[in-house]
Amino acid sequence: MSAIMVVLSKNPVYSVLYLIITFFCIAGHYMLMNAQFLAIVHIIVYAGAIMVLFLYVIMLLNLNKESEPHKSTLQKIAATICAGLVMIVLVGSLKGTEGMIQQQPAAADIGLVKALGQVMFTKFLLPFEITSVLLLAAMVGAVMLGKPEKR
Repeated sequence: MSAIMVVLSKNPVYSVLYLIITFFCIAGHYMLMNAQFLAIVHIIVYAGAIMVLFLYVIMLLNLNKESEPHKSTLQKIAATICAGLVMIVLVGSLKGTEGMIQQQPAAADIGLVKALGQVMFTKFLLPFEITSVLLLAAMVGAVMLGKPEKR
């Protein structure tokens, strides 16, 4: 319901607030799938950082009904036809795929932070360390570029 309200809301600030509710619902689905780490990261990254950025941009733009250009009836009809065609393509591409799903054996610890840490620090230790060095170099570079020059 909140995802539908994102699209149907006339006020862009309310639309962003409904989007935050939608992100929390998605995080709830991750929790139901036993992926706690993914749920928490989803809340921190999307509902926290990106939604604050969206709200900031919307409030900075100061969107009003008077300043917003109105779409003609022909553009609205064309957009509706295009959306219908995209929906037909999606339904057609997904039709008949229900037999393609393979059941995997359920593991009790998939998605848990402990299992993720175990894999990250054993099997993927080298890529993890290389990524951390690259992020450190990017952070040092950003500080050096942002620092004023001495004269």
